[in-house]
Parts: sequence; structure tokens; C-alpha cells
Amino acid sequence: MPSTPCTPTSSAPATPASRSSTRANACATAGPSPPAVLAIQHGEAIFSLSASFQLPQDGLEHSEPPPDDVPAPDTLPTVGERISRTDDAGWLSPAPRPIDMRFVDEPAWSAARQGGTDAPVRVWMRADGTLPDDRLLHVCLLTYASDMTLLGSVIARHDVPVDRLQMASLDHAMWFHRPFRADEWLLYTCYSPNASGSRGLATGRFTTENGQTVATTVQEGLIRLRRTR
Repeated sequence: MPSTPCTPTSSAPATPASRSSTRANACATAGPSPPAVLAIQHGEAIFSLSASFQLPQDGLEHSEPPPDDVPAPDTLPTVGERISRTDDAGWLSPAPRPIDMRFVDEPAWSAARQGGTDAPVRVWMRADGTLPDDRLLHVCLLTYASDMTLLGSVIARHDVPVDRLQMASLDHAMWFHRPFRADEWLLYTCYSPNASGSRGLATGRFTTENGQTVATTVQEGLIRLRRTR
């Protein structure tokens, strides 16, 4: 299981309908360079990934205390229920939703949001269904889900509607601290400490219902104001 960063980086725009090839660098995990994967499309590198792994070991244990006063996920509306209230959820509106997401506060894309806030974005997440007992599958699903709301914490700090912004993920790093199940509720707490030069930095952590931190994320994204004519 990854213990040090699993770090994907987008190098160029990708074409979903086109095939891509991959090149893997199977370095020894004890060496100075982690295993790396490079995705190539139309002769250009579009994505790179480096990952490190570690066998389970005994050591010091602590975890940041869980956030206080967070409503239980079953008491919060689903994304579909929010959309039915005439919210425009952007790309989430027509997309399939294999991840059940329950936002604690109004999402960045919600018309009901009242201006910017310095508070973190908090959202409960889990797979919409029961997954097999395959730890790698749960890691892959959480990696996918971690990108869905992280840049929203950058937007949340500003009183700007999402339709005025152009956004794209650039660098995304994850640390997996403890075993978990992605089909059980995890609280994703996201916060942006900085935005400047059309880039925003966001951090996040996944916490189980009993308060253990199981994964940490850091992402840099491109966030530009659209030009008005």
C-alpha cells in the first residue's frame, strides 16, 4: 500500500476518445527514485505518476482530531437532491454519480452559497454500493474521488460564481496512512491556504466516522477568471 506520495501530474491536454500508451519505470522501491509511469498520446506526454510503497511496520501512532459538530451523512442531502432544488452543479449535473457525496455546507457551485468563507469545505463520501475486499481497488476509488471537490475549497474562499472560472488540476499528491474501505463513509475536509498567479493550492484529509485520518491530499490547480466581453 502506498505510504509516501502517490503523485500524478498532468503535462498536456488529453483526448478521451483517443488511445494512449504508457511507459513504466520499475525502479527498486529501496532506491532513490520511486516507480514512475508516463502516459503518452499523439506523441506527447500527457500524464506522469510516481508512487512509493512500504510494507506494514510498527511505529508511533497519532491522528489529528476529527472536526467537531459535523452532521451525520444520512442527515444531509445527496448531490441529486441538491440539483433537484434547481442548483446548477456544472459538470456534476449530467454525469453518473458512482460516488455518494453529502456536502456539509453549500457547495461552491450552489446558487444558495452566501459569499466566500475561510471555513474548510467538508463533504462525506463513499462508493454508491458494496465493493469487493480488494485493498487496491479501494485505494484507486479514493484517489479518483479525491479530485472531485478539492479545488472547490479554493473557490469557496471567494465570492465568485463558478461559471466565471476556468479550472484544471495540475499536480495531485496523496498519502495513504491506514487501511480503509471506500464503500464506508469518509469525511473529506478540504482547505485552500493560498491562491495567486491564477493558481490555487488545496489540501485535504479523509477521516473515518470514528475519527481516524486515513489519507491526506495536496493539489495545485489552474484557476483563471474568464474574460468578459
